[in-house]
Amino acid sequence: MTPDLLERLVCPATRSPLRFDASNNELVSNQARLAYPIRDGVPVLLIEYARPLD
Repeated sequence: MTPDLLERLVCPATRSPLRFDASNNELVSNQARLAYPIRDGVPVLLIEYARPLD
């Protein structure tokens, strides 16, 4: 995940910034408490595919 791309992406639920979690290969929205998967290098920013955070 390049810093330029990460800077442009936002959570589709809250429009808040995302952070990259390299250990889980996910983009995390702290505000929405959701983690969006990255599949084959492509972020899947669909709420129905997001994993709820504990």
